[in-house]
Amino acid sequence: MALMFPRLARNFIKNGYFPTDEPTLERALTALAPSSGPMCILDPCAGEGVAIAEAAHALGREQVKAFAVEYDAERATHARRLVDRCLHGDLMDSLISRQSFGLLWLNPPYGDLTRGVDGNVGYQGQGRARLEKLFYQRSLPLLQYDGVLVLIIPAYVLDAEFVGWLTRHFADLRIYRAVDVQFKQVVIFGRRVRHREQVPEDAKTARSLLLQVGQGDIEAEELPCEWPFQPYTVPASPSEPEHFYRVTLEPEQFADEVQRLQGLWPSIDTHLGAAQQLPRPPARALSHWHLALALAAGAVSGVVQSKNGRTLVVKGDTHKEKSHQTEYTERDDGSVAETRILTDRFVPVIRAWDMTLGSPTWGQVLTIR
Repeated sequence: MALMFPRLARNFIKNGYFPTDEPTLERALTALAPSSGPMCILDPCAGEGVAIAEAAHALGREQVKAFAVEYDAERATHARRLVDRCLHGDLMDSLISRQSFGLLWLNPPYGDLTRGVDGNVGYQGQGRARLEKLFYQRSLPLLQYDGVLVLIIPAYVLDAEFVGWLTRHFADLRIYRAVDVQFKQVVIFGRRVRHREQVPEDAKTARSLLLQVGQGDIEAEELPCEWPFQPYTVPASPSEPEHFYRVTLEPEQFADEVQRLQGLWPSIDTHLGAAQQLPRPPARALSHWHLALALAAGAVSGVVQSKNGRTLVVKGDTHKEKSHQTEYTERDDGSVAETRILTDRFVPVIRAWDMTLGSPTWGQVLTIR
């Protein structure tokens, strides 16, 4: 069965989508062996989900949980029919538990990274900024130690930086040329190990081979029809990932929430349309100190009339001022050091507009500091 119709494949290629060809997929699966316990496997760039679904069947579908992430809505819809859980969204916008998967099947999008409006490419590295590297950096922490990596990328992406990452993070590295040579892809197998578990001589040999393939000095052998070595055993996963979701809502989830709530804000009348209630009077009479604070904070404003008939329009406020202080210190050599200290000081100000007829300050604004 073909992975997709040729016309669809050409359209996907234009968008940087290069699905694994069927012969390469079939041969790569012969390099994998299941463990005795339940396994969790992940494809963070799943496309239509065919590759990770085939891997699940090859390892024993009844004891495998297949997880996938796909950015394109149409392809994510197809993938949901084949895997146990599929996120429609960007891998960079997802929250997935670290070290939760025994197999990482990574066929990332191909191409150079472009800068955003803020001038940032979102890539942490010194070499050429490529999508393959970005997805590798994001996906690596999701693979558990002793887990298996199947990485499918163009050979020319293997620069010194990328090769250094692979030889530092993985042991038992092997590289083969994909069966379909149209996109110059290579398939890299490896087992994730801690740095202290690396064998220096093996890492040095693998680094030399990967660099030569990446630079075009030699061509990797074609992926064999039958795996000639001891297969890579996908380890059992202690449990399913605790977190596996998008940071933002999927469009379908958002639509369901709007439908369930009967709008974006069904209680808008409750929050904004309620009649204004008058504040309750205090339990006891305010002291002069309380009144001064309330005036300074602006809580008491408006027309105030005293018992002797004086009428004022009062408005309180508080602003910040800086107080300056200069200190002089004589040093041991006789010179004088000048230190200027600026201190913030909050100054309450109460202004009143005198509206008392016959008052000598009638119509004037009085300020109390």
